[in-house]
Amino acid sequence: MSPGPAGSGAPRRPDPVAPAVRPAGGRVWYAAYGSNLLRARLGCYLAGGRPPGAVRSYPGCRDPRPPAADVPLLLAGAVSFAGRSEVWGGGLAVFDPDAPGETPGRGYLLTVQQVADLAAQEMHREPGSPPDLELAAVLAPGRYPRGPGRYETAVCCGILDGLPVLTLTASGPDTAGPLAAPSARYLRILLAGLAEAHGWPAARAAGHLAGLPGAAGRWTAAAILAACAS
Repeated sequence: MSPGPAGSGAPRRPDPVAPAVRPAGGRVWYAAYGSNLLRARLGCYLAGGRPPGAVRSYPGCRDPRPPAADVPLLLAGAVSFAGRSEVWGGGLAVFDPDAPGETPGRGYLLTVQQVADLAAQEMHREPGSPPDLELAAVLAPGRYPRGPGRYETAVCCGILDGLPVLTLTASGPDTAGPLAAPSARYLRILLAGLAEAHGWPAARAAGHLAGLPGAAGRWTAAAILAACAS
């Protein structure tokens, strides 16, 4: 399985979950919708390092191998900016799979263990620390709250090429926190990620981000483009 570079083809929509689906070789698709749209940023979770503009370094996964493949995705649901990021400042992208609309994402073919270690780092824990990711618990109801953190609920967004598509988000609006405007340095990463994953021109990506709850009314597309160019 070796799709072409993300952004080089039409984005794919995951199929509905089939109860009998199980990961082959322990692999799943991790669906990114925020800063991990940018492959280099995801690489800091996998192999360790500090993303440009961030104030935190990451230890990396127990298995630091890069994704076996990646594809552009369209996920059923919507993103808003909420809470405050200790890494970027300002609001963070949080995905609501029950909201109307579609969200541009990026699917990375990873192991279940890598996704668990990525989730641990999102919550400022060491890779390999509990609670671990129980895939069966995610697939049965489609959602597995592993804790109260903003990225501590695993959601199955569907099936792609016979494998589950998993993402990480908050258990609900109360967990995500109040809407909050994202910082310029965070928007810069998202803009680059949308260009890399989907081939979106900067103007289209800026317009999309400016319209999301939390950014709407606080950022315009022109202001995002200006901030990201500086």
